[in-house]
Formats: sequence, C-alpha cells, structure tokens
Amino acid sequence: MPFLGKVLVVDDDQNVLELVKLYGEREGFDVIVVNNGDQVLSVFDRENPDVVILDIMLPGKDGLTLCRSLRAIRMTPIIMLTAKGEEADRVLGLEMGADDYVSKPFSPRELIARIKAVLRRTQPVDAVANWKLKYPGLEIQADTRKVLVAGKEIEVTPREFDLLYYLAQNPRRVFTRDRLLAAVWGYDYFGDQRTVDVHIRRLRTKLALLPHEYLTTVWGVGYQFTPPVKGGETTS
Repeated sequence: MPFLGKVLVVDDDQNVLELVKLYGEREGFDVIVVNNGDQVLSVFDRENPDVVILDIMLPGKDGLTLCRSLRAIRMTPIIMLTAKGEEADRVLGLEMGADDYVSKPFSPRELIARIKAVLRRTQPVDAVANWKLKYPGLEIQADTRKVLVAGKEIEVTPREFDLLYYLAQNPRRVFTRDRLLAAVWGYDYFGDQRTVDVHIRRLRTKLALLPHEYLTTVWGVGYQFTPPVKGGETTS
C-alpha cells in the first residue's frame, strides 16, 4: 500500500484516537495521536505532519488556541473536530485559520475522505500546465501554489488558495456560496454557507495592501473576482 502522508490527530477521547488511527493506517497514512493540548506544539515540530486533525475541547491548550499557534508556524492543513450543531465553534475555527471541519459524531470514512481531499489540494498542479494568473499587483502561481501581492509572497492556507484561484480563473463571473462550496470544498456542507464568508474575509485581509479590491460581494447572490476595468490579464 502506498504511503499517503503523515496525520497528527489531537483528541482527548481515546476511542476517537484509536478509530482514526485504525482507519488512517488501513488507508496508508502514518497516524500520530496526541490526547493533551500541551503536547501538540512539540509533537508538531518533531513530526512535521502533512495534516492536523484537531479537537476543540482538550485538556491543556484548547483547540482554537492551538489552531492559531500552528497556523503561525506553518500552512499545514488543519481540520477541526467540532460538536454537532456548534456553529460558533466552526466559525471560530475557520477564523483561526482552519481549512475544514468535521462535526462529531463523524464517520471515520468521511474523515479519511476529507483528509485525502485536503492533501490533494496541497499538491502542486501538473507541471504540464504551469499556469499563472496575473492581475495588477496580484499573481497566483498554480504550479507552486504561491500568491504574490506587489511582488511579495503572502501566506495563504490550502483552502484559501483554492478559493482565490478558482475565482481568479473566472473573472467577473458571480458564484453563489453553494457553487463555491461544491467547486472548492468538493462535498455537501449541509448548507453551512458561512464557511465561504469566513474564507473570503480572510483573503480580503491578506489582499488589503492592494489598491484594488478583487473579491467583491454581489448582495443576495454570492461573490466574484473583479479585476480593474483596464490592465487585468490572465496568462499561462
């Protein structure tokens, strides 16, 4: 079985840890488990995982604090585990930099599918394309998954990159939140459209130095990528 990557799972429920480890290793992942928030940063630094599964309620440092700390270190994809129906926790997790979330109780197969999906999105696109999207002050490099603002690279999460790249590939086209969820997240979010809003808000903050606002809201519909009227171009 091919090695698919290293997963760090943080949860204080031993049953959850054993279940994810069982299913993850069966699929070809190397699964490291941690049950206390105070141990996470040292394990993260030592193991350098490809993705982190992070519960919110933990002994020691809580998941939201850890999410913010991990995001400050590296852009490793983070999937938050949240209690079913706790929308505030989900939004907070996304605000802290999480790429995705799974509500408890969850299907192990669903979680593994989410892990695979987020890892696919962190891989560079096929080198035969080498596409770059260029607009005034903004360059999005699909081959290296880098975003340059005024010539300087900015840090974006894997999901932020996917969302920005998808919108920038379709300038001036208006997308509903549901369409963006389907295209970028790739599965049904059960109507939780605030996920898109949070990621758009984070991207706007990171693009704030640009004199032109590329991500615009179409009230009552969704969002669009709006280049300046003159001078915007898309190249490959």
